Amino acid sequence: MEDRDYMKEALELAKKGCGWTSPNPMVGAVIVKDGRIIGRGWHERYGELHAERNALASCTEPAQGATMYVTLEPCCHHGKQPPCTDAVLEAGIRRVVIGSSDPNPLVGGKGVEILREHGVEVTEHVLQEECDRLNEVFFHFIRTGRPFVVMKYAMSMDGKIAAYTGASRWITGEAAREHVQRQRHRYTAIMAGVGTVLADDPLLTCRMPGGRNPVRVICDTHLRIPLTSRVVATAREVPTILAVSRGDGEKERACVEAGCRILHVEEKDGHVDLARLMELLGKEQIDSVLLEGGGTLNWAALESGIVQKVQAYIAPKLLGGAAAKTPVEGTGVPAPADAFLLKNSVSMLLGEDILIESEVVPRVHRDC
Repeated sequence: MEDRDYMKEALELAKKGCGWTSPNPMVGAVIVKDGRIIGRGWHERYGELHAERNALASCTEPAQGATMYVTLEPCCHHGKQPPCTDAVLEAGIRRVVIGSSDPNPLVGGKGVEILREHGVEVTEHVLQEECDRLNEVFFHFIRTGRPFVVMKYAMSMDGKIAAYTGASRWITGEAAREHVQRQRHRYTAIMAGVGTVLADDPLLTCRMPGGRNPVRVICDTHLRIPLTSRVVATAREVPTILAVSRGDGEKERACVEAGCRILHVEEKDGHVDLARLMELLGKEQIDSVLLEGGGTLNWAALESGIVQKVQAYIAPKLLGGAAAKTPVEGTGVPAPADAFLLKNSVSMLLGEDILIESEVVPRVHRDC
C-alpha cells in the first residue's frame, strides 16, 4: 500500500466523528509499521482525545519507528487536550504523513515545524483536496469566526417546493429524506423563518437513529411565533434560539419561560440582519447552519452573502402552477448576468431523486 491508500483509511476513520466534534475538526489517524497497520483512531467527540492519541492508544505493538498518517496537521498547543505533537514525539514515531495544513493560527505550520525540529520526517499534502473538503466547515469557521451556511431545499423538476395549494409533503422520496436527517445530524444548527413555522409547524429535529439534534434558530423579526408551536413546546428538550428585532416584552418572557433563548438582532431591509446574526451565532461557537427556509429567507440569505453551499434535492415530478412556491423568491436579479454563481457541483442519486451540491461563488454584496 502507498501513502494515498493509508490516507484514505484515515479519511474514513475521520468521518466517524461527523456531527460530534464541532466546533473542532474531524480527524482520522492510522499508524503503520513494517507495512502493517498497528493503530487506528479518530477524534470521536468534542473535548475528548484527538485522533493521534486515540490511534496511539489502540496500537497492538510499540509505535517506535512507525509512520503515522493523519488527515490534519497535529496540534501543538494546549486546548481541551494537550498537544498531539508531544504524543507523537513521545511514541517515537519516525515519519508523519499529513493531509491538510491546520488553518488555526495557533497551529498553522507550527506542528510540522516542531516535528521536523525533533528529527521526524514529515510529508505534507497527501490527498489534500479530499482532506480539505472533509473539514470545509472547520476551515471556514476558524478563518472567519462565522458559521458555514448550507442552503437546502427540495423541489420538483419544474422548480416548485410546494403545490399551488401550499401542500409540500412529500416532494422527495424516503432516501432523500433520510439523507436530510443525516445533514441535520452533521451541522450544528438548523435555521428557518417564522413563515415556515406558521405554515408547517415543523419540529426541525434529527430523526436519524442515534443522531444529534441541531440547535434550532428561528428568524422571527417581529416575534410572531405561536407559543403553541412545536418548536416552542419542545424548547426545553432541544436548544432553540429566536432571532428577533422587534418583539413584545410579555411574549418574549413567555418564550423564555418555555425554554427558548431570545437573540436580539438589528433589523435590515425589513428583516433580521442575517450577516449580524451569523456573527452572533459564531460567538456562540455555532460553526455551521443548515438553512431550511422558504423562498423569502433563502433570497435574503443569498443577498446577505452568508451562504457557502447549496443542496438541491430534485424529485422527478412536475407540479406546475404559476403561483406555486419556488426555492428562491424575493426580488430576484434583473438579468442572468447578475445571477448568483455556483461552482464545483457534484450530484448523487438518492432513490429516484437527485441531490446536487454546489459551492456559492463569493461576490461583493450588492444592494438591490
